[in-house]
Amino acid sequence: MIESATELLAMMISAGTPLLLSTLGEIYAERSGILNLGVEGMMALGAVVAFYITLTTGNPALGLAAAAVAGLALSSLHAFISITIRSNQVVSGLALSMLGIGLSSLIGKGLIGMPLRHALEKLEVPLLRDIPLLGAFFRQNVLTYLSYLLVASLWFIMFKTRIGICIRMSGENPRVADTMGVNVFRLRYLCTLLGGALAGLGGAYLSIAYTPAWIEGMTAGQGWIALALVIFAAWNPLYALAGAYLFGGIRVLQYRLQPLGISPPLLQTLPYVCTIVVLVAFSTEKLRRKLGAPSALGKPYSREER
Repeated sequence: MIESATELLAMMISAGTPLLLSTLGEIYAERSGILNLGVEGMMALGAVVAFYITLTTGNPALGLAAAAVAGLALSSLHAFISITIRSNQVVSGLALSMLGIGLSSLIGKGLIGMPLRHALEKLEVPLLRDIPLLGAFFRQNVLTYLSYLLVASLWFIMFKTRIGICIRMSGENPRVADTMGVNVFRLRYLCTLLGGALAGLGGAYLSIAYTPAWIEGMTAGQGWIALALVIFAAWNPLYALAGAYLFGGIRVLQYRLQPLGISPPLLQTLPYVCTIVVLVAFSTEKLRRKLGAPSALGKPYSREER
């Protein structure tokens, strides 16, 4: 019984890892004041680039690096439009999502059905893997282990260091931050690029670890779920860990309930229904402010405007 629960938890962690990576990146982008709705597109592009590079080189590490660069490249476009040109961030993000999905379909056209022999394998930790329940955290691959470190380090940076204070000030009141000598533009660029790189890694996890194959549309709306998780996690990396694994559990639940005769299409809607519930529940401005939503989120900053 305990072993079954441990294995189920391990599956939840595995399913939640791409969501966690993408959510962590978006938390930093939004904390700095930049809303990036292009997470889905960056994940899709990261997935196909990671698969292609891993397939051609046989090296998953190169695939992960290429996926991070692909996500970073797309996010740099959004950063330029949102920060330098100061255009509408919602429009830019939606365009970025469509661009990423379109590019992934184009690049992956000839990759459908091709087997991946050098997928990212599990790296189970001896002894620790046998601990009841907690052992689930040590039955994963290297990218999942990296996500644990990212949660801890990104939380520490955000809430325990000077640079974290500067990031939060840039998202709350960029003019005050600028007056105090903080380079708001540079911080917003860096946070947006970090978000893109982590979204690319989230997509890479899907194609070379979770399901070692390229399937068009394999992100299946997970970028949008990550955006909801940012709110669910109250813009806090630690809470993102619980939220990602919760939604990962909902995804795993689809396959666990199918043998009971429940309609597969109905089960497939579960993650999206939960996403809608989260977005509706936390949609009021008053509640968002209580959760800690950055005051300047989505608002372009210009030194000339008063």
